[in-house]
Amino acid sequence: MTIILASRSASRRALLSGAGLTYEARPSDIDEGAVKREELAIGRSPAEIALTLAEKKALACVADADDMIIGADQVMEFDGRLYDKPISLEEAAQRFEAMSGKEHYLRSGMVLCRNGEIIWRHQGTSTLRMRCVTRPEIDHYLEVVGDRVLATVGAYELEGEGVRLFDQIEGDYFSILGLPLLPLLSELRSQGILTW
Repeated sequence: MTIILASRSASRRALLSGAGLTYEARPSDIDEGAVKREELAIGRSPAEIALTLAEKKALACVADADDMIIGADQVMEFDGRLYDKPISLEEAAQRFEAMSGKEHYLRSGMVLCRNGEIIWRHQGTSTLRMRCVTRPEIDHYLEVVGDRVLATVGAYELEGEGVRLFDQIEGDYFSILGLPLLPLLSELRSQGILTW
């Protein structure tokens, strides 16, 4: 039996490695944009969309029957709207200006899949309030971190200097980084995959 992470995310891989798990990363190719559009069209909430994305990633992953597949995804909700990763530093800067002094939500979804069936689901929400930031502060931050922010749905790296953009965070730190690690480890123990 092999644990498989159905994701390209460097932060998800780092979290699993840091927890001492032996696994393989096998990203599954689903059209996330199409899934989001379809789910929004039928009135799904951002939390439901995150879980659907996690399920589709896990089910699309090529694996042996006995393998345990981890599917995970995260979406950002701000002012009632779903946001994708920014496509440019200017888009990230404009997003930060809009979020300055306000709360937004990271909705996470995670599943375990075995033999082509989802056997466990988890949803979570983290609430982050960006402090009031000025455009010069935003520009300085983006100059320091560069294109790395384009790889994250929130356009910040909370595990690095991005934490300086915030004055309040509620929720699981690992979930904010993209993988609700504590519920995952608990379920892997209950499945007998982890011994401690």
